[in-house]
Amino acid sequence: MKRSKILMKDLWTRYRHLVPVLLYMIFYLCVFAYVENRPRHDMHFLITKWDRLIPFCEVFIIPYILWFFYVAFGVLYFALVEKDRSQYWALVTNLGIGMTVFLIVSLVYPNGHTLRPVFLERSNIFTEMVKALWRIDTSTNVLPSIHVFNAVCVHMALAQCTSLKKKYPWAVNASLVLCISIVASTMFLKQHTVIDVISALLMNIGCYYLVYQPSAAGRQISESTRRWQ
Repeated sequence: MKRSKILMKDLWTRYRHLVPVLLYMIFYLCVFAYVENRPRHDMHFLITKWDRLIPFCEVFIIPYILWFFYVAFGVLYFALVEKDRSQYWALVTNLGIGMTVFLIVSLVYPNGHTLRPVFLERSNIFTEMVKALWRIDTSTNVLPSIHVFNAVCVHMALAQCTSLKKKYPWAVNASLVLCISIVASTMFLKQHTVIDVISALLMNIGCYYLVYQPSAAGRQISESTRRWQ
């Protein structure tokens, strides 16, 4: 009995930093399920002429699906491998800010698009995967793109990690390629609009200064305040 208590205490000490993330994910999924299934009124469609120019390309389902593993890898790497725990908290804080903003926007500003083609010109394993994705993921509540925001967050964290760059410099370059592919996939699969992507990238810039460069963010705010005084 005493040994089991010691074991439980040891596990709690090692992994307790994962608890806030797990609790937040439960909260996030519950709210997301609500906004996805609530009655849709006053829908705002976020379509630009640029979206019409981007062709549908089913091959991008590969990086789109890899996003799930990419984000999970990023969180688990900093939670379990990287010794500097502050980098873990920086990443999950960054992710949490963006995902919370997304929920708030979805609740107060119902949005979506109608870019998905009714008929697909080709039939292959990739188009079948896209059809399966579209059946479970609607084209509503798309602003800002969490696929884009979270992918950039993970790459941002990996690029900031000094120990990773020293041991595996190729990993950061591979991360950049995958991140760009994921961002592109959201538009080529007609999952998101250009507005969704740009808004997510602007959020990434703001969150970078808040999370990784707080002193720089403070200076920017101070300078802006002085200009208006």
